Amino acid sequence: MKNYLGVDWGEKRIGLALANSESQIATPFRTVNNVSELITIIEQEKIKELVIGLPRKMIDGQVDNPKFINFLLILEDKMIAHKINNKIKINFIDERLSSVQADSLKNKKIKQDRDCVSAMIILQAYLDKIYD
Repeated sequence: MKNYLGVDWGEKRIGLALANSESQIATPFRTVNNVSELITIIEQEKIKELVIGLPRKMIDGQVDNPKFINFLLILEDKMIAHKINNKIKINFIDERLSSVQADSLKNKKIKQDRDCVSAMIILQAYLDKIYD
């Protein structure tokens, strides 16, 4: 069984969602404040694949957020330091409008943090794509 972690990066906090290859259903998990906390979750939950939402611009689809790029560089460095960089596959998925979807779900069905719900949407989109 493979464990997946969905990641909704934000400048203030990082939303996380979990899923596994058996259920193929993403669920909101929690938020963390930095990459060190993210690495701890990856190790504790025995994550094999990360699914990170790409913060693309609405009009042209470009990813040019220097803070997001810095997040990825720090993540890579920490994964190397913890010797997990070769054990985990990293996937990226367009996250445009995931926060809008999260607000819609949060108000109707899910009583979770917006960032976790966004991470769930990102992860579920990936799972639907690979297990379709």
